[in-house]
Amino acid sequence: MAADHHPTYDDLIAEGAAVPTEGWDFSWFEGRASEVRPSWGYAVAKGARLARATAALDVQTGGGEVLGFALGRAGAQAPRLVVATEGWEPNVAKATALLRPRGVAVVASPEDAPLPFADAAFDLVTSRHPVAPNWPEIARVLQPGGTYFAQHVGPRSVFELVEHFLGPLPAEQSSDRHPDRERAGAEAAGLEIVDLRAERLRIEFHDIAAVVHFLRKVVWMVPDFTVEAYDAQLRSLHERIESEGPFVAHSTRHLFDARKPE
Repeated sequence: MAADHHPTYDDLIAEGAAVPTEGWDFSWFEGRASEVRPSWGYAVAKGARLARATAALDVQTGGGEVLGFALGRAGAQAPRLVVATEGWEPNVAKATALLRPRGVAVVASPEDAPLPFADAAFDLVTSRHPVAPNWPEIARVLQPGGTYFAQHVGPRSVFELVEHFLGPLPAEQSSDRHPDRERAGAEAAGLEIVDLRAERLRIEFHDIAAVVHFLRKVVWMVPDFTVEAYDAQLRSLHERIESEGPFVAHSTRHLFDARKPE
């Protein structure tokens, strides 16, 4: 029989449902879920790019955590002009609090809107996990010779988990995130691909609280997710984790390094 202190299904569900979801700080998952990181180390590499830039734009910055880390890496070499956009209101406030003391202006801008900047305003545009890159707008705000350096979410990312809740999904469900399709979009907007790398990476969920928090935080995975609506799937997954150990899924990521021709 389980020890008294072993959390019940209801305890874990309540815990996963109570954690705040703003920003992209994933420290709460420590010991409850793990994800192998891409080999290219995006945040560190972004710091090196910032150290060589003069005017930089970070698109869909989230809570500003990745940009803040990268600016820390760039140190005194960081560009004098750094601007970030974000479309989700709670994140706008979070990013502003984090980045404004570092001289970064955070602009509230819906992710599907044109970028609110002049043509050729930046020599570096960055983004980590944009919902959908707007290639014509990225190309427009880049100076000739400027760079787009980003990490994107690839096709069918964490689909083992998504399909547990939604059932089998057609292959084309996330084909718009395929690196080849995104390459074509970038090239159609006039950008040259300098480097494009893709990796598939292991994720483990160690308890159902981690699953609940993940689905509340990454809202596009199961778009209508609530604990009440998916009680049956949550219970069966909880029982599976309790009997078999961590639930394993795989994320897909790709690194984009593109250049606007001189």
